[in-house]
Amino acid sequence: MATTPPAPRTRFTELVGCTVPVQQAGMGWVSGVDLAAAVSEAGGLGMVAFPMATPEALTGLLEDVRRRTTRPVGINFILPVLQDQACIDIAAERMSVVEFFWAAPSPRLVARGKAGGALAAWQVGSVAEAREAADAGCDFVVVQGAEAGGHVRGSRAMLPLLCEVVEHVDIPVVAAGGIATARSVAAVLAAGADAARIGTRFVATTEADAHPEYQQALIRADAADTVLTTQFSAMWPDAPHRVLSACVDRARGLDTDVAGEIVLAGATVPVPASSPFCPTRTTTGQVDAMPLYAGESVGAVTRIEPAAD
Repeated sequence: MATTPPAPRTRFTELVGCTVPVQQAGMGWVSGVDLAAAVSEAGGLGMVAFPMATPEALTGLLEDVRRRTTRPVGINFILPVLQDQACIDIAAERMSVVEFFWAAPSPRLVARGKAGGALAAWQVGSVAEAREAADAGCDFVVVQGAEAGGHVRGSRAMLPLLCEVVEHVDIPVVAAGGIATARSVAAVLAAGADAARIGTRFVATTEADAHPEYQQALIRADAADTVLTTQFSAMWPDAPHRVLSACVDRARGLDTDVAGEIVLAGATVPVPASSPFCPTRTTTGQVDAMPLYAGESVGAVTRIEPAAD
């Protein structure tokens, strides 16, 4: 009987302490406790992201993560929507990795994350930002190509950008954007990446907190069904994001200012039309008119399966 070969050891796995060179993307409230714990338990780096959570709510959520797994787990902070920087201190004391996104790399924030005992990382969209992240003291950098789902920092394709970044920084590099299969993971490792960051594939898992309609839309879609847009920029102006094109059409056809409601940290809040809140399991309303984030790898998503698989 054929056996699966062991996952390669890389600078990323050695640094973080995981056994598989895969980082799950932090995807807002969709990447909750269940998904992060499942990915980490399977050997990758699970990530949570609880944008706009208060320090008190974040403390409870991260303690729940730590009860679920003793393996490395990280947290992603989207800086334009981070309301209280005390959350960085809370996370750094509990998480293995504190990762930042959507701002120029800041030595002050990197130092703040590392002061609590966590590794610090920055997701970037250019060679210049990657060098700034290394100079700021980051332990590793995530290089995001324009193929990625969700909010897209840069404008270049992932592979040529990755090849340039690995020539300009000495810290481990994680490749992000358009990766959803074993072949694509192998390709970025061969190109010099130390790990692959995967988002869209993990949305369509049993542990993700994504709304079932969102998951089924991913399964039906292929790469041609995604679009880079600024449609869902209410509350976060001029932030390009890749979504399924059908949800853009539905959002433009809404005749209401509120698309629905969502439960965040136990509180029910309205979802403004064209806001960046993607639909979770607790979301009600016009789910198909909310941002259904999807990368160009979506064509490889053909079924819902456990994250470990």
